[in-house]
Parts: sequence; structure tokens; C-alpha cells
Amino acid sequence: MNSEQAQNLALLALGWMAADDEVMGGFLGASGLDPADIRGLAHDPAFMVSVFDYILSADAYVLAFAAAQNIAPENVVAARNALPGGAPVHWT
Repeated sequence: MNSEQAQNLALLALGWMAADDEVMGGFLGASGLDPADIRGLAHDPAFMVSVFDYILSADAYVLAFAAAQNIAPENVVAARNALPGGAPVHWT
């Protein structure tokens, strides 16, 4: 997956989150942002990494988003990793 494809999928992920009050409410609470902040950040790759990170925080979110987009769940991780600043973190 290239960066452009990842950015497009990230925008779809943001739209998916926005369509679900519970998911978006959790994201807003965890991030400390409000909806007005998100509009200005929607094309910032670092912000979009955080969108994927939130989706990846729960298997149910990954599976629901992947099903909604008709993609393999693995593509969520691939898209996150393809964004600038989204390289996998190695803790060891």
C-alpha cells in the first residue's frame, strides 16, 4: 500500500468513525479533540495515524471498519504503516 492509498483509506476511516457516535465519542475523549479540531486535521498524516491507532485499539473496530470497506483487516495496519510517521514501533 502506498501513502496516497493509505491517506484515502484514512479519510474513509475517519468517516466511518464519525458515523458512529460511540466510536467517535471514544476517539474524541481519548484524543482530547473536539469536532472542529478534526476538520482542520483531516489531511495531516500524523493525525490520520492516530485515527488508525484508535481503530486498531479494538478488534471489533478493526473488523467492523474492514467489513464496511470490504477490505481485509490487515489492510488497516498496512495503511497505518504507509503513512508518514506511521512506521511500526519496535519496543525491544
